[in-house]
Amino acid sequence: MSWTQKTLGEIVNLKRGFDLPSSSRVDGPYPVFSSSGQTGTHSEAAVKGPCVVTGRYGTIGQVFFSDAACWPLNTSLYSTDFKGNDPKFVYYLLKTIPWRDYLTASAVPGINRNHVHLCPVCVPDHETQTAISGVLGLLDNKIELNTNLNGYLLELMNVQYQHSFCCNKLTLGSIYDIADVVYGAAFKSALFNEEKVGYPLIRIRDLSTFSPQYWTNEAHPKRVFVHPGDVLAGMDAEFTPCLWQGEMAVLNQRVCLFEPAANSGVSRSYLLMALNPLLAFIQNYASGTTVAHMGKGDLEALNVPIPARGDLERFNTIAEPLREQIVQNSTQNRKLAALRDALLPKLMSGEIDVSRVDFTQLNSHLA
Repeated sequence: MSWTQKTLGEIVNLKRGFDLPSSSRVDGPYPVFSSSGQTGTHSEAAVKGPCVVTGRYGTIGQVFFSDAACWPLNTSLYSTDFKGNDPKFVYYLLKTIPWRDYLTASAVPGINRNHVHLCPVCVPDHETQTAISGVLGLLDNKIELNTNLNGYLLELMNVQYQHSFCCNKLTLGSIYDIADVVYGAAFKSALFNEEKVGYPLIRIRDLSTFSPQYWTNEAHPKRVFVHPGDVLAGMDAEFTPCLWQGEMAVLNQRVCLFEPAANSGVSRSYLLMALNPLLAFIQNYASGTTVAHMGKGDLEALNVPIPARGDLERFNTIAEPLREQIVQNSTQNRKLAALRDALLPKLMSGEIDVSRVDFTQLNSHLA
């Protein structure tokens, strides 16, 4: 195993992505990548795979990988030229680059690819590169498998909900007959931190990633704690309810928590499914404004179907174990991601000799 000091430009050739206005996109088989990750699909590809993508401006520091052909947008830098190096190794190498050190001092800070090409890196021989990407790839593959499984479990839960309730005649009532609605607190943004001091803070944008960017240790008098498996919804722009799959966190303003109403027989899995059409109804009549907003009055005006207790019990018997499995898979993903993030710099620097990693034991752990 040998390591060589080089510049990043000797390892990979980063280029600016391609313009593709939203109005010109046609849904298709090819993923579209912005600086923050995949943002849809298109009927055509701009480049062949494998391809690495990172932010040119906007979101800086995240790196994405596509095995297949794709379309990297002009907010990103991309490469399909790995100069004989293992593409997946290059992907992991790019995760170790101090991107913010290469921001330009302009009105809109961005990455100058010519500058970042000069970044010094230390790389091993191709065999070692493949071994390192293999270890890290095992962890990422298991995370992806769990994520896909959670998607299937949610689909199964929805099928069971449709089968259990959609053909039944239901009594109408209030949102409070099935749920207690708890609203997030107005935490002071000046006290937000990225050093993970205090508790993760759930903002609307975090509902799709389950990975809050900011923490807060502010002891707000209206502080609300959210646990894995709770049902949340944003109150601006997009109201789709979600099952929180992140760690325990606190709830920011304009995000609400739905708890099962006392003595209702309602479960969190039932709330997740039942709220979809209810919040979609609010979304439809609020969409006439520039940015749709949902308020307490909108929720209180809903005519909410109230299911029979027996139907609820039968649904809960099937759906709640699905919800609990989703939470378990998500918890495992956080542990796997933490392990990957701890191994990444040590493997990429040679501090941990990849030849001494026990693949048999690692595969057994990930089974």
